[in-house]
Amino acid sequence: MREGREGKLELVGHQVIDASMRVHTRLGPGLLEGAYETCLALELQKRGLSVERQRVIPFVYDGHQIENAYRMDLLIEEMVVVEVKSVDRLNDLHLAQLLSYLRLGQFALGYLLNFNVQHMKQGIRRVVNSRATVI
Repeated sequence: MREGREGKLELVGHQVIDASMRVHTRLGPGLLEGAYETCLALELQKRGLSVERQRVIPFVYDGHQIENAYRMDLLIEEMVVVEVKSVDRLNDLHLAQLLSYLRLGQFALGYLLNFNVQHMKQGIRRVVNSRATVI
């Protein structure tokens, strides 16, 4: 087992996957993203993890701080970003959105979770930010 921050990232990642599978098993596909986001947050909190919903990521443009331009669905344990989707299939735009959150927030790990699939395993995409200062 890995120690320190990398080990905790791995453990939190496993919890995100397990919790998403549980939510999908109970709700199935076809609901709106907000329903899955709410239930996933509850499931992760039941496991003792800190969960922040709709976290704003500000950025600086031409010397001005821009607020509310980016909003993550879930931030778990202040280290793992989760973007919840309910779409026919994940595409490059969804990946770019998550990568923006990871890079702007200097987070090392994120998950794109598409709940609109028959089997949740098909809807999970793990994304690592190689530019993060701490992995």
